[in-house]
Amino acid sequence: MKDNQKDFLKELIRLDIPQEDIDTVRNVFVTCPDVADTLSNPLVTQDEKRNIIKKLFPENMHKFLINAVRDGMTDSLPEIFDEYSEVLLEKQHSIRAVIRYVTPLTESQQADLRKFIMERFVKEDVAIEYRHDPDIIGGFILNAGDVEYDKSYRTSLRLMKETFKNRATELIESSDNANSGDIISVLKTEVKDFTTKSGTSETGFITRIGDGIARIHGMNSVMYGELVEFENGIRGIVQSIEEKTTGVVLLGQEHGLTEGSSVVRTGKRAGVGVSDELLGRVVDALGSPIDGLGVIKADDYFPIEREAPGVIERKSVNVPLQTGILAIDSMFPIGRGQRELIIGDRQTGKTSIAVDTIINQKGKDVICIYVAIGQKSSTVAQVVSTLKKYGAMEYSVVVSASASEPAPFQYIAPYSGTAMAEYFMSKGRDVLIVYDDLSKHAVAYRAMSLLLHRPPGREAYPGDVFYLHSRLLERSSRLDDEHGGGSLTALPIIETLAGDISAYIPTNVISITDGQIFLESELFNSGLRPAVNYGLSVSRVGGAAQTKAMKKAAGNLRIDLAQFKEMEIFTQFSSELDKATTDLLNHGHMLTELLKQPLYNPLPHYEQVILLYAAQHGFFDDIPLKELREYRTELMNYIRSYGQDIIEEIEEKKVLTGDLMERIERIITAFGE
Repeated sequence: MKDNQKDFLKELIRLDIPQEDIDTVRNVFVTCPDVADTLSNPLVTQDEKRNIIKKLFPENMHKFLINAVRDGMTDSLPEIFDEYSEVLLEKQHSIRAVIRYVTPLTESQQADLRKFIMERFVKEDVAIEYRHDPDIIGGFILNAGDVEYDKSYRTSLRLMKETFKNRATELIESSDNANSGDIISVLKTEVKDFTTKSGTSETGFITRIGDGIARIHGMNSVMYGELVEFENGIRGIVQSIEEKTTGVVLLGQEHGLTEGSSVVRTGKRAGVGVSDELLGRVVDALGSPIDGLGVIKADDYFPIEREAPGVIERKSVNVPLQTGILAIDSMFPIGRGQRELIIGDRQTGKTSIAVDTIINQKGKDVICIYVAIGQKSSTVAQVVSTLKKYGAMEYSVVVSASASEPAPFQYIAPYSGTAMAEYFMSKGRDVLIVYDDLSKHAVAYRAMSLLLHRPPGREAYPGDVFYLHSRLLERSSRLDDEHGGGSLTALPIIETLAGDISAYIPTNVISITDGQIFLESELFNSGLRPAVNYGLSVSRVGGAAQTKAMKKAAGNLRIDLAQFKEMEIFTQFSSELDKATTDLLNHGHMLTELLKQPLYNPLPHYEQVILLYAAQHGFFDDIPLKELREYRTELMNYIRSYGQDIIEEIEEKKVLTGDLMERIERIITAFGE
């Protein structure tokens, strides 16, 4: 604040203008913008401005406003008023004490409370307000400063009920022969401690609320990311800590909350309840079921924000996570613990690749979590229906924060899904998580941040949007045996606009992940499904996440396709081609046709190895392209019938030995004949 603004602020403090008059002036400026323009217009005389002020504003504000207009401070008035409101809040809040009671306090009790408040908060006399509140049943609640001392019977009974329920459950679960005497002894202990079952909590109150964001005054010791609870039972997450106020995003509707409503710290970070009962269910961003199949009993509570495992806790990514998609498993292999980005324009098959990968995990002991961020509810329902149809829902969890839900739900959904994944990973399980998609996640965070008055940066995103995704994706890892041996593999999805992978959010996520699968609209429209661009796609884990059999069978597949593309462009206007060029083009067309794969039809490992080996050794070169799909289907049916020993050896040893390759060639030749 500039010096001249400070002088006017001091003048307001000296005049001791009430908040009601400040609000009146504010409302005039907001409802009639022309007034501010007129008062700041140099062509309007001072006498005319003085008459306007006297007609429209409270009397005790006249002198202040006349001086402010004279000194050209009209545009600075909103900022001065905001500062003055903060001063009034601090002044009021520091000496405000409210005591809620059922039975009126005696004079001696009132004197003791006054003495306690003065010693704890201020060294001068304090105004105490007494309110009769029968809802607290008995005892009293003292709100002084930003601390609440709850000595009410209502809170004591609630805490006693919770403790008794938990301890009784523990007794029953820990001992098969738990008798009624054990439970009664617990009850006696709780009743004996009834009067002490109350505590001290730090409180604040709302100064401004709207658009799912609440500004809180008080709660001076609150932590970033902490869960707070409002008086109507709605919870919120602290997302902005400033010098005098705290910004909280609401996890629910703001109905019933107004300026002055109280809010209490919970002392714990936002989290979700987790258990094995999550499998096969559709839940919201808070972990509550939305599929109508009943309540999910939580065995544990995992915070949605958690530190990523350190380097010492991890081990190298060298176990494949098969997608069942030939083009990906052969050229851009994904390992357990890897983060592989799926990127492309809308309607290019990004979600289909993720769903195919989930379907392919059937029988492979991998838990799958699909997080839908900002999707239409009908789209999420379609994905759930597909997973059920192919028997994948029994080992999957769907977390949905649809487009109709507030931005805070879309913001926390991927973190909640990761917390669920970490629960299974902590039990030594392998987990696959799909974030569909992080573009909408960034947009939701931008909307939330702008409502919290954070300054926008590049492309109107706040400066910390990189940290938003890096702290999420860094949690994907493969743990060593000492830390459980589980793994968390991430498939984040990013939607580009007109194939622009150099935009802010795409480049951010590309730099965080271990590779990307780039899907191109032109390839998709030309009939290549999946529409993978082999030049821009990459896996930074590479052959470490492939079996030896796959590595040998794939050979120089990517190089062959690159040479084919280059030669195809070079020769598109040529009329006569030599035999070597013709063979290269025919081989490239055959490989392109082989890599086409219908939806929801993931290929098992052995089938991929056999098809790639056959293609790379010329067994498909003489087959017309239109007949290739039918030919390969019949070939695999033949091998399943007469080459079961080959299939078993590939799946068991995952190595192509000389003897095995000879047997593969013999059975393909026999089928051709």
